[in-house]
Amino acid sequence: MEKIINSKNIQKVINRITMKIDHTAVYVHDLERTKTYYEKYFEAISNNQYHNPKTGLKTYFLTFGNGSRLEIMHKPNLPEIGIDGEHLGYIHLAFSVGSNEAVNCLTDILRNDGYKIFSEPRTTGDGYYESCVSDPDGNRIEIIA
Repeated sequence: MEKIINSKNIQKVINRITMKIDHTAVYVHDLERTKTYYEKYFEAISNNQYHNPKTGLKTYFLTFGNGSRLEIMHKPNLPEIGIDGEHLGYIHLAFSVGSNEAVNCLTDILRNDGYKIFSEPRTTGDGYYESCVSDPDGNRIEIIA
């Protein structure tokens, strides 16, 4: 016998589920360079690389201090899309570093290591103290206090 699904039944099920974002994924040009970037500047811990020889897909899951995860992926011959500036879709990841001083310090370290600074440390209109920097592929990373 088929179960009847209605909005009342669906809401009961949803009320029993704890929702959280498990991870975010992004394709990158150079998997090892990107893994090193997140390990060096954002204290990521990487799992062992996954490789699917049939498709060419290679991935790492990077875990951060609070348990959040970023999956970085590489697959040969993916088409390019413009990432510079605003666009529909993924726009940035935000990492909280705990203080204004830490925002300033990490921004300076990334600048000295040759990464683009999209916006200098400042207090935004919505009250965040933040900067916005580039990862190795030009993706935007917000560093917030």
